[in-house]
Parts: sequence; C-alpha cells; structure tokens
Amino acid sequence: MPNDSCRVYAAVNQKGGVGKSNLSTNLGIGLARKGQRVLIVDLDSQASQTVSLGWKNPDELNVTVATQLEQVMSGKAFDPHNGILHHVEGVHLLPSSIALSGVEMRLVNAMSRELTLKKCLAPIKSEYDVILLDCPPTLGMMTINALAAADSVIVPVQPEYLSVIGMTQLFETIGLVKENINSDLRVEGVLITLANMRTNLAKNTVEIIKSAYGGNVRVYPEPIPYSTKVKEAGAAGKSIFAYDPKGKAAFAYESLVREVLRDGKSRGTDIRVTKKSEPCR
Repeated sequence: MPNDSCRVYAAVNQKGGVGKSNLSTNLGIGLARKGQRVLIVDLDSQASQTVSLGWKNPDELNVTVATQLEQVMSGKAFDPHNGILHHVEGVHLLPSSIALSGVEMRLVNAMSRELTLKKCLAPIKSEYDVILLDCPPTLGMMTINALAAADSVIVPVQPEYLSVIGMTQLFETIGLVKENINSDLRVEGVLITLANMRTNLAKNTVEIIKSAYGGNVRVYPEPIPYSTKVKEAGAAGKSIFAYDPKGKAAFAYESLVREVLRDGKSRGTDIRVTKKSEPCR
C-alpha cells in the first residue's frame, strides 16, 4: 500500500571516512527489520555504499543512479524502478558507479540543477517509508541535490579535531539550502561515529560538539563505537545486525533506529513497526 508520508534522510559530511555508508547501511537495514520499506540511494561515484551492500563491481551494472539522473536531465521518460537492487536483508538500493562523476559535472549546466535528484525520486517516493541518501564527501552539486530532496539531515562525525572544524561550513551550507531551495529541511541530529570513548580525546571532542551545537542540534545519545566488525560486515555485504548481532556496534545502531522511529512518530509520520519485517516490493 503506498505511503505518502515517506521521510527522506541525507547522511552528510564533507569529510571522508566518518562512516556515512555504514550509517546508511545499518540504519536502513535496522529500519527494515522494524517493518519499514527502505530505499538507500548511493550518491558517491566511489560507490562505497553499493560495494558494502554486496555489489563488488558497480561499474559493471547496466543501470545506476547516474543513468536515472541522465534521463531526468534530458527530459526523457524513464522507468523509476529501473536499476533498483534488492538486498537480502530487506532494503532496496539505487546503486552508484564511476559514471556519476561525469553526471555531476553536467549537472552544473542543467536546468533546475539542484532539483534533479528530487525529480528522479518523486515517482517512487510513495512506495517507501524511508529513503536514505548516502552523500559523497564533498559539498558539491550532488550533495546540494541531496539536501534539496531531503526532509532531514543526519551528520555522522568522528570525535576528533579535524572532523569537528568542518562542521561549521557544513551547517552553513545546510542553512543556505534551507533558505534558498528547501525551506522544510531540518538537521535531525549529529551521530558520533568510529568512537573510542575510553580516550580523553574522544570524550573531550564530544563535549566540544555538544557545547558548540547541542543547543540547536541534537547529538544522538549513543555513539557508534569503533569496531572492526563494522568494516568486516561491509566487506561481507552484510549489516552489523547480520554479521555481529550481539556486538556493541549493533547495540548502538539499534539505539539510532529507535531514535529515528521515535522522531517519526512525534511528527505524525506513518511509522509501521511490526514484529517481523515486511518484504520490500
């Protein structure tokens, strides 16, 4: 049954290596385990999200998000379901490939360039409860497209100095998109990732983040711990729930899933939590 209350989340940070793809994978599959219909969209030409969900040769895929965006830019009719892959753990994936780098360059001269992704997703949006946009590690045109298409932003950040100093620019960009393109955009929260909370550096950095942004932006209460199991899960094409269900990282991602579901309920979004995950279409 179509659901017109789909929520679109963008995982955004211009710094690489902070866990955006791990966030999209494990939040997406965690929500699918609760009965949500979830689409993950890989917006990085490096295709890390696609690879971590099990498609090891993304450049060999016939249809990717690059293909679909090209169709939108050309004004041609296209099948919005074309290229969507089905993962065994209950999520759908619109994959990426290196071709996306060329598409992003052509976006600069496209009509209504900031809204191309939004137009691409519009025909299928009602078929999902949640769409997760895994953004590239830049504040370029693809990330702007994601912010224009999103309802909410989740910012994964590693508890170290270099990760924190870039957040000011990120929030400025989000503010500009909200002011000029997408007035409904909101920052859902900051997620501490790859955290070793036993170190003073991590503890102090988290306090700096809370002090600097906590008054306006929620910092999720459960940091995602640094864990080789998360990396191993991605290499195996699985979520942390399937790979190491009793580990600390799985517990932390489960906490994030509960937070996102709770937020959806508080906004009146049609969140359907079931004892057993429903299969995606």
